[in-house]
Amino acid sequence: MAEQALSGLKIVEYGNFISAAYCTKLMADLGAEVIKIEEPGSGDESRRHGPFLNDEPHPEKSGLFLYLNTNKLGITLNVEAKTGQRILKQLLKDADVFVENNPPKKMADLGLDYASLKEINPSLIVTSITPYGQTGPYKDYKGHSLNTAGLGGQTMRTGEPKREPLNPPLSQSHYQGGATAATATMGAIFARRSTGEGQHVDISEAEVWATIHLGHGVHLGVFEGRKSIRSGHRTISVYPWCILPCKDGYMCLIAIQGFQWKRFLEAMGPPEWMPDPRFRDRIMVALEHADEMDAMVEALIIDKTKDELFEICRRDQITFAPVRSIDEVAHDSHFAERGYFVEKDRAKTGVLKYPGAPYKLSQTPWQFNRPAPLLGEHNEEIYCGRLGYTREDLVKLRKGGII
Repeated sequence: MAEQALSGLKIVEYGNFISAAYCTKLMADLGAEVIKIEEPGSGDESRRHGPFLNDEPHPEKSGLFLYLNTNKLGITLNVEAKTGQRILKQLLKDADVFVENNPPKKMADLGLDYASLKEINPSLIVTSITPYGQTGPYKDYKGHSLNTAGLGGQTMRTGEPKREPLNPPLSQSHYQGGATAATATMGAIFARRSTGEGQHVDISEAEVWATIHLGHGVHLGVFEGRKSIRSGHRTISVYPWCILPCKDGYMCLIAIQGFQWKRFLEAMGPPEWMPDPRFRDRIMVALEHADEMDAMVEALIIDKTKDELFEICRRDQITFAPVRSIDEVAHDSHFAERGYFVEKDRAKTGVLKYPGAPYKLSQTPWQFNRPAPLLGEHNEEIYCGRLGYTREDLVKLRKGGII
C-alpha cells in the first residue's frame, strides 16, 4: 500500500449528519486514521437518510452514510455519560485532531470544550463546525442548511428574477462547511509543526456562504450599498451565459469570448437574425434583449440532442456543455477513463459504485481502503487493542449503555 499524504495523522470525529463527517472523510481519503464515534443503538443521523439501497430503509444501507464515512473506523460511545466522556478523553490524549459539530453549550456542559481538552492534550487541534460559530449573538441558536444559506446571503442570490429566493440544494451548507473545516484544519496542522501547540478551529457555516459569494455579491453591499440580484438560469453580465432546453434535456451556453459565440451561431446555420445590430453588443443583449435571445437560441437547438450539440461544440472549441443527470454522470466515459468511480464490497450492501476523488496526487495517491463501518464495527479493535479494555469490560459497557 502506497504512503498517502496524511498517513500517520490521528483524528477522532464526534459529530452528526454531514459537516463533521465530510470534513474527516476528506482527510481519511488521504490516509489519515479517523475514528468515528456514533451513538449506541441509533448511530449517526445520516444512517436514517436516503437514498437507500433498493429503496429499503435500513441504517446500514444509506447511500449518504456510505459515502460520507469511507476509510473510517467506527465505534459506538455514549459521550453524554460520565464514563463515555472519560473514554473519549482517553482517545484524545493520543489524537492529533478532534472534529465535532455540536452546539457550543453542549460541548462546554460535557467538559469537551477546547479549554478543557487543551489541558489533557496541548497539541490537540479541535475543529468545531457550527451554524454560526463559537462567538457572537447567534452562537447558541440552532440552525440547518436552510438557515445558514439564508443568513449568509446565498439564498437571496438563488432563483429566478422577481420570484422568491431558493435554498441551495442537497445540504450544501454542511458540505461547504465541512470542506472549509478540512482546509482550515490542515492550516492548523502546519502551524503546529512550528509551534508544537494545537489550536481551536472555529467554522461558521453562515460565514462560509458569505465568503463563497463575496466576489459577486457581498462587495456590492459592503462597498456600493447595492442589493444582490437573482439571475435565474443566466447571468446579467454578458450573453450567452445561460441554460436552455434542447431535444433531450438542457445545455449550458457560456461564451466568454465573442469569437466562440460567433462560431456557435455559424455552426447552427448561421441564423438570419445574426447580422441584426441589436445583437452585436453582448452586454446590451444580456441587459435588454435576453428573453428575446433565449427564445431565438432555443429554436436553434431544440431539435438537437445534448450529445449532438456537445460534439459540435468540442469540434469547434466552443465552451458549451450538456447538463448531465446523475445517471448520466455515473456512466460518462470521461469519468470512467479517469477512474473516478470505484467499486467496493461491504457487508449488508454487497459491491457498490462510489464517487472517488476530484484530484490526482502522483506520489501520495487517494485510496479507497475500507467502506463505511458497520455500527460499532471496530469497538473491540479500539477499546481492547488501543485502550486496554478486556472483552468482559466491553460486555459491561454495553449493558450499561456506554457503547
